[in-house]
Amino acid sequence: MKIIPVIDLKNGVVVHARQGIREQYQPISTALCQSSDIYQVIKAFLGIYYFDTFYIADLNAITGQGDHEDLISDVLAYFPHILFWIDKGYQCYKKHPGNYLPVLGSECYSDETLSELDAFDKRFILSLDYSAFEALGSKKLFLNQDYWPDTIIIMTLNRVGSHQGPDLDKLSGFCRQYPHKNFIAAGGVRDVNDLRALKQVGIQQALIASALHTEAIRREDIEDL
Repeated sequence: MKIIPVIDLKNGVVVHARQGIREQYQPISTALCQSSDIYQVIKAFLGIYYFDTFYIADLNAITGQGDHEDLISDVLAYFPHILFWIDKGYQCYKKHPGNYLPVLGSECYSDETLSELDAFDKRFILSLDYSAFEALGSKKLFLNQDYWPDTIIIMTLNRVGSHQGPDLDKLSGFCRQYPHKNFIAAGGVRDVNDLRALKQVGIQQALIASALHTEAIRREDIEDL
């Protein structure tokens, strides 16, 4: 099981994401890290374990309220040996540093803009985004595997930061239907028991923030898995 720490950026600081209600996210201050400075948060995560991959969501860019392009560029330069998956909403293809991998979320694409994914030549992470009740964004993207890279996040936004547990039914369904793809759990992971349950349904990677900040998942748990 590979754990990928999540950092949500809003208005220059790291915030606590909860159930996809982005306008209510507040700067983070936790048992793991009292600072909401992105450098301090990354270093705190690295104090738990030497993670080689991080996920950064630029919430300002995702919601069309500016972006953190300069800050993210500085972070990538400061941590050159870490791979950063960058979710900033709608993205056009362009060259980036070697440790930048774009995350393209379904919520930011429509059926009309879907053909723009061709320019990435599948060199991206796809995020299939769900609210509590429905798939978000382009419906064709959920149905047409031709657009899918090998690695796909199943993002259940209403479970993010909610301590509800991962959506095992949805995740196991994807693993059964598309056994040749690598699916990543996002949203709801509470502790090591949830990670074990994910492994049982075929998930080998998970995006996690809250359970690391609360120290519900520790170094020994990660090493055991």
